[in-house]
Amino acid sequence: MIYLVVAVAVVVLLYFIITAQPVFGAEAKGERLERMRKSSHYKNHQFQNLSYTPSIAEGYSMPKVMFDFMVKKKDPLLRPLQNIPSVHTDLGSFPKNQDVFIWLGHSSYYIKTDGISFLIDPVLSLYGSPFKFFNKAFAGADIFKPEDIPSVDYLVITHDHYDHLDYPTVKAIKNRVGKVIVPLGVGAHLERWGYTPDQLIEEEWGGEVVLKNNLKIIFTPARHFSGRKVKRNVTLWTSYVLETPTKKLFLGGDSGFDTHFKMIGEKYGPFDYVFIENGQYNEAWKYIHGLPEDVIRACLDLKAKNIIPVHSSKFALALHAWNEPLKKVTRLGKEKNLSILTPMIGEPVDLNKSDHAFNVWWED
Repeated sequence: MIYLVVAVAVVVLLYFIITAQPVFGAEAKGERLERMRKSSHYKNHQFQNLSYTPSIAEGYSMPKVMFDFMVKKKDPLLRPLQNIPSVHTDLGSFPKNQDVFIWLGHSSYYIKTDGISFLIDPVLSLYGSPFKFFNKAFAGADIFKPEDIPSVDYLVITHDHYDHLDYPTVKAIKNRVGKVIVPLGVGAHLERWGYTPDQLIEEEWGGEVVLKNNLKIIFTPARHFSGRKVKRNVTLWTSYVLETPTKKLFLGGDSGFDTHFKMIGEKYGPFDYVFIENGQYNEAWKYIHGLPEDVIRACLDLKAKNIIPVHSSKFALALHAWNEPLKKVTRLGKEKNLSILTPMIGEPVDLNKSDHAFNVWWED
């Protein structure tokens, strides 16, 4: 019994020592916590989705999911056999009046539109986790580093998971960021990492903020979860609608399929471009990460004119082949006559063009 008590005490002590490291961020307190408690989406000490959202789908269990990850034979293409095709583009080289999108791998991308620059969910360290030895990026997908990021007007974060909010990257680019747009609660992490309160634009779903050059960003729902430690949903997750004088963009963030896509499409659509998560999915967690067929349904609900799928081709966070998400979503999109754009990592997309063409680079 004494040995058991000592062992438990050591484990608890190690947990607190490890999670006290800066990479794990900070919990909300004071005025921020009071704002969270007043939110209609915050109940029982955590944020809630619009619909009931189990973390594991019917017919599955956490032990089975863990068994599959640890023991089940992996797909031979879980990780690519060669370097991911990519091109290293100078992000600071574009004229101020050029509207451009550049995918940086996984869910990280750079947008310049109407003279304003945005950096979304940058994960530019070599791993998508709190530890350097876990979840290493694919070779070729890791070509962009924090030092490649020019000064940006707005850093945009959709939620606080490690593959979307990367401490080494966010810390390294701090002096090149104007403002930071985050969902409610996530600002506590940024403040711990050196960002000032007046840099933060922190809202919940329904919040609308006017940005530079008469652009507007709207915080819209997503169906997901959050957390950097054991406790879940202590910060909000979000998608965004970005309205400019010339176009409408949807920044999806992680989300399972639900009625919120139709609501957003009817209220704010149609969208010139939809940037949507497609990858790292599994039937077991389809409620928090959409399957490729769900991505297509969501884009139809959003009234998307052009679709750029992200959340793939850099990390192995699920059991499917690394290139399966692009294969499936392009095939399904073609069946529905949708315009799905598939640039390589680093390949510029002119947001004012209507005749896009890209190689089927994931088949090589």
